[in-house]
Amino acid sequence: MAVDVNNESAVEADLESIAALGRHILEQLYVHPETEVSVILVDEDPMERLHLEWMDLAGPTDVMSFPMDELSPGRPGSQTPAGTLGDIVICPQVAREQARRAGHSTADELLLLTTHGMLHLLGFDHGEPAEREEMFTLQRNLLTEFLGRPAPKETID
Repeated sequence: MAVDVNNESAVEADLESIAALGRHILEQLYVHPETEVSVILVDEDPMERLHLEWMDLAGPTDVMSFPMDELSPGRPGSQTPAGTLGDIVICPQVAREQARRAGHSTADELLLLTTHGMLHLLGFDHGEPAEREEMFTLQRNLLTEFLGRPAPKETID
């Protein structure tokens, strides 16, 4: 599984942990091992431009997902086809502030946002209460498995 992580921001981040988490999620959700995904960390100005262009909302946001091949999770014995899952863009400055408010580390927040973005790329959403419950439960479980400890408190609405 190709999980490409690039830090174009001024904030230091553990890129290998983010990549390892991405591989963990893809493996746990039975995504074909040749599937590609990228995670890009950007500063507030580029994130604000993306947020305005794609969502018509002012100000930087924490995470945005841009699906490509519209893959969804597979199941045991039936992986997804290989493809390009898409791009996840995260703003570490916004993540740092959210982490501070939630009482956990920026590193944990970046992992939480990576998980959230990956699930969006795989077709999960949280617009309706039942969807939210499904997505956030899976998000917590995947992150808890990866960390080997309880997942950080969710900061995403």
